[in-house]
Amino acid sequence: MAWTQDQMAARAAQELQDGFYVNLGIGIPTLVANFVPKDIEVWLQSENGMMGIGAFPTEDQVDADLINAGKQTVTTIKGSSIFGSHESFAMIRGGKINLSILGAMQVSEKGDLANWMIPGKMIKGMGGAMDLVAGVKRVIVLMEHVAKKKDGTIDLKILPSCTLPLTGLGVVDRIITDLAVMDVTDAGLKVVELAAGVTLEELQSKTGVKLI
Repeated sequence: MAWTQDQMAARAAQELQDGFYVNLGIGIPTLVANFVPKDIEVWLQSENGMMGIGAFPTEDQVDADLINAGKQTVTTIKGSSIFGSHESFAMIRGGKINLSILGAMQVSEKGDLANWMIPGKMIKGMGGAMDLVAGVKRVIVLMEHVAKKKDGTIDLKILPSCTLPLTGLGVVDRIITDLAVMDVTDAGLKVVELAAGVTLEELQSKTGVKLI
């Protein structure tokens, strides 16, 4: 067993705290918007220029002019604001964002992050990831634990060191995957929580570093 993407997003939403300003990266992290606890006030920020993103829209709520950084249509909440990307990046670079939840292609046991390109494959651009990991107070990676290939084999994504171009060195605080929650510590990668039905032995077999 492993968590579904929605379950992963719901687990990541437990990291949110009342009053937080939070940036959600493209991919699985955008699903976190659907699981913000009702009893807290959280302001979701998108680097293309929105503060106060709500859950994904139903069919009758879709507004093509309201999109997140991944070009997905979104909704607003009471108090939402829309502004230029220059102001958005001023918030990020100025340390005003409490938490960023990002996807990743690889993470090292030291918290190094590679999440913006695979050499030889088409990329849309660097985006704001490098600014986010440098300017945000806490960074959580939300990703599938391994990369599944068409031939049925897998590539490990948690490694002693990243082999893909780096986004940032030592920037990741916590990793949430479909198998577990792990913290980056000075002593190595520490298992905090296992998904239901996942054993420590299975987790270790799909991880490229020794787990604590």
